[in-house]
Amino acid sequence: MASEIVEKAKEAFMDDDFDLAVNLYTQAIQLNPKSADLFADRAQANIKLGSFTEAVADTNKAIELDPSMAKAYLRKGTACIKLEEYHTAKTALEAGASFAPNDSRFTKLIKECDKCIAEESNGLAKPLSSNLTSSALPASAVTLEEAKEVPNALHQPNTTTASKPKYRHEFYQKPDEVVVTIFAKGIPAKNVVVDFGEQILSVSIDVPRGDVYHFQPRLFGKIVPSKCRYEVLSTKIEIRLAKAEAINWTSLEFSKEMVVTQKAIVSPGVGSYRPAYPSSKPRLTDWDKLEAEVKKEEKEEKLDGDAALNKFFWEIYQNADEDMRRAMSKSFVESNGTVLSTDWKEVGSKKVEGSAPDGMEVKKWEY
Repeated sequence: MASEIVEKAKEAFMDDDFDLAVNLYTQAIQLNPKSADLFADRAQANIKLGSFTEAVADTNKAIELDPSMAKAYLRKGTACIKLEEYHTAKTALEAGASFAPNDSRFTKLIKECDKCIAEESNGLAKPLSSNLTSSALPASAVTLEEAKEVPNALHQPNTTTASKPKYRHEFYQKPDEVVVTIFAKGIPAKNVVVDFGEQILSVSIDVPRGDVYHFQPRLFGKIVPSKCRYEVLSTKIEIRLAKAEAINWTSLEFSKEMVVTQKAIVSPGVGSYRPAYPSSKPRLTDWDKLEAEVKKEEKEEKLDGDAALNKFFWEIYQNADEDMRRAMSKSFVESNGTVLSTDWKEVGSKKVEGSAPDGMEVKKWEY
């Protein structure tokens, strides 16, 4: 029975009916939930639909069932690149490459990730990759699948039917974390799977005597997966997301409207920028840089007369060691400003007498 459904799913995929393919793979998974291949193939169908978060969840499950499945890592990398999760994509691709060292597709996508990461770190935008063809996709049981191009996520509607049952969820935030609560009552901890990406939260709940519930939003901002955690309680599932940046999340999920708003802020002619998330964080001032600039200006400033002389003496004093400074201070004070010595051995053991210039005399003031 399951094999017949799988064959129909493959035929639907070849006919570009990706919705039907996803539904048929889902039926097959219900009959054989331990098949890593079924999850990996449904992931590919989800990629065709532009359902990249669902594809990531499927590849995570495939990798859990078969940690050495190269095509699952490759499809996860492909989906994560579409979601601009370049670090997560690179990690998955590097892991998959270790199982398929002769597959050049891994090398190609890893290079793309490196390029995007470099551009991202320089503050440049990287649009969703639209030039990934089937050559970047892993081989499947049906080789004709490799001849189909990945659709652009921006133009492909997501027609996947909403998961049932529907659990209510809400969130609140702290400066360094976002807490998401899913009100699922009486769910055993073993039935809950939560995965974290750079900007993805994937929650799967195997509901007793019901359909599997999926909650897979693309998050408002980036998170630190290694610091995220969750807890299954008797009345709810509490998920704590560690923020990558201390910014205010105006919503839990990323939206295109937010991208449009941020694009309107960018000055024309500057180029394409990655959307900057709204932030209440004050603009930081680089005080070290400011101090260096002031010092540079002071050093390059040209003075005349007494000002130049005073600057000269001050530079000597500033760069002197402790003994030189003591010698300068003692000689200047004791000589009423007529002697300035830097030799502590010479002036340290005796009083420094003043010596006036030719034609002048030293006068002691009475207090």
